[in-house]
Amino acid sequence: MNSKFLISVLPALLMTVTAAAGDMMSERKKDRNDIEYKEIKEVSVDTAGMDPAQKVCLGIVSAIDEAAVDTARREPPKYWTNGVLTQIGFSQVSLTNWAEGGSANVSLNGLIDANANYSRDKMIFENRLKLSYGFVQSFEKGTPLNQQFDKSDDRIQLDSKWGWMLKDKLYFSALFNFRTQLTPTYEYVTETDEAGESVTVRNAQSRFMAPGYISLGLGINYRPFNFLSFNLSPATGNLVIVTDESLRETYGNNPDQAVRAEFGAQLKMDINYSYKIFKISSALTLFSNYIHNPENIQVYWDVDASLALTKILTLTLRTNLIYDDNIRIADAYGVEAPRVQFKEIVSLGLTWTLGQYVKPE
Repeated sequence: MNSKFLISVLPALLMTVTAAAGDMMSERKKDRNDIEYKEIKEVSVDTAGMDPAQKVCLGIVSAIDEAAVDTARREPPKYWTNGVLTQIGFSQVSLTNWAEGGSANVSLNGLIDANANYSRDKMIFENRLKLSYGFVQSFEKGTPLNQQFDKSDDRIQLDSKWGWMLKDKLYFSALFNFRTQLTPTYEYVTETDEAGESVTVRNAQSRFMAPGYISLGLGINYRPFNFLSFNLSPATGNLVIVTDESLRETYGNNPDQAVRAEFGAQLKMDINYSYKIFKISSALTLFSNYIHNPENIQVYWDVDASLALTKILTLTLRTNLIYDDNIRIADAYGVEAPRVQFKEIVSLGLTWTLGQYVKPE
């Protein structure tokens, strides 16, 4: 290849590459808001009036893989979805010369519901952390200051699910759960001391990691619909942790047993359904202990329902039902026995969401 040919080819090559680059930039600017890939339309070129050098340059430019160039316009895939929901509900009652009686009080309850979910190919990894706390502060006359504060809600809960798709809607799964509370809960009891005088005694009913629950189960997860899933874990291990020695027997542990181990089968059903401004989330967990009284089924059932009245104003109903044969609760006569525990919270409050908050399925 002689110098005359190079001199004739190079200017034409530069002009052709510049023109092609201009066309590609125009197409890219035109389609920059498109998410899916779109092919660049072919441009017909009249080669009749071209000299040999220009035809060679056109052949070089045409050989460029346009699909490879377009790939640069695609956004990188996102495998993580993260989000946070926060709710705050507040109420206040003030009474002045109110003949019918009553007590002034202030109540506050809050919820933080955060999730971080990963999905790629056949693997899923879903994580959800719930922190809730609520109290009622009473200003009733004659009530000691240390008895005017009552906790209405207190929970720390972490749920994680790992799954590997075996076939459509069916996964091999591993479930992890951790539950406890933030602050102590006390019961005030009036007793008579040695001098025959009445005194108020504060007894702890629960505190952080007293009790605390840790669970890990292996099994199969079946998801017939996007809003419904069933998880059967025939190999599930539970740890019941009670760090306060005075509370161990209340939650089924021996006085010298800070950690009690359970092994059994677990069935969990999750419902996460939304329709317009209404959302409901329900998690029902049934556990049978192979080691001790397998016929006594432990029940944990949480329901969260919300109705969005405005963009930030939400009416919320949360219920928690627990039945555990190992937990003894005294009735009005002081008789301790396993009983159904139920808690209901109705709140009208403010709701904010950050990130891509979704209800895990």
